[in-house]
Amino acid sequence: MNDLLTVLPPIVLSLGGVILLLVDLAIPRERKALTAVLAAVVAAGAGISAVALWGARGTGFSGMVSIDGVALFLDGLFAVIGLLTIAISVRYNTTRGIMRGEFYALILFALSGMSLMGHAANLLTVFMAIELLSIPLYVLCGIARPRQDSEESALKYFLLGAFASGFLVFGIALTYGATGQFSLAGIARAAAGGAADAQLLLAGAALMLVGLGFKVAAAPVHMWTPDVYEGAPTSVTAFMATATKAAGFAAIVRVFTLGLGPIAESWQPVFAVLSALTMLVGNLAALTQTNLKRMLAYSSIAPPAISSWGLPPAARKACARCCSTWPRTG
Repeated sequence: MNDLLTVLPPIVLSLGGVILLLVDLAIPRERKALTAVLAAVVAAGAGISAVALWGARGTGFSGMVSIDGVALFLDGLFAVIGLLTIAISVRYNTTRGIMRGEFYALILFALSGMSLMGHAANLLTVFMAIELLSIPLYVLCGIARPRQDSEESALKYFLLGAFASGFLVFGIALTYGATGQFSLAGIARAAAGGAADAQLLLAGAALMLVGLGFKVAAAPVHMWTPDVYEGAPTSVTAFMATATKAAGFAAIVRVFTLGLGPIAESWQPVFAVLSALTMLVGNLAALTQTNLKRMLAYSSIAPPAISSWGLPPAARKACARCCSTWPRTG
């Protein structure tokens, strides 16, 4: 399969965002709703491309990315969430005086990172996708300037997000040191064949779990969520509570099920404990909240843990069957 076709929806979103930034320069301030319409067209185009590619299987760019049913489903999901976010943002941004054209371009860039996350077949691709979705979100959280709470939200998210990215990079480095592979399929082969340094691989997995757990606001790395959700514009909060969580869980499933599946007996108990802790903290802390957006933050912390932490063997086998066309060599 053509390399570009394996990542067509992310390409549509990223190129659309670049073009939209240029076109927005010619759109008057009082007609920024037109920018929102163009962004919606791009998001719809990404969704349509995912539907057109449905059933495609294969890899691209020397096994860095893959295309399968899971990736295409996520492409469609992110396109729908993007359309809904753009729709609710137009009136919200207008009434609050933050109708800025770059808002919609940043939404498209964040969506492209989320979409690429679903196609990742390599740890380097995972990291690149996380940064591509995170950097636009840092700006979106503070786009309601000069509101102090919005600027504070962006700064907190940026500082803690950069800290979590450091854990992820260090975990990737240790995993490479243990297996000699960045490819998820290659890591799985090395772990299954006994060619990996077990202790180093577990250390890498633990650090990657911290970095990815931050993105899904899993306890105990969830503390940023209430403050960021409260200060960010409401439309951005809704976007983060849905699309960002889905992208984070897509990365966790890819890395731990397909890459670290052979050592599942080592990380599954940790996931079970984190799942229980996340649900407990999220639900109990929500009871004391008096701010609706902070309560939304805690509600977004708790439920995802039910379905995603500690994947059972049947779920891992089903995911592996769906992604069975991934590269067999490192």
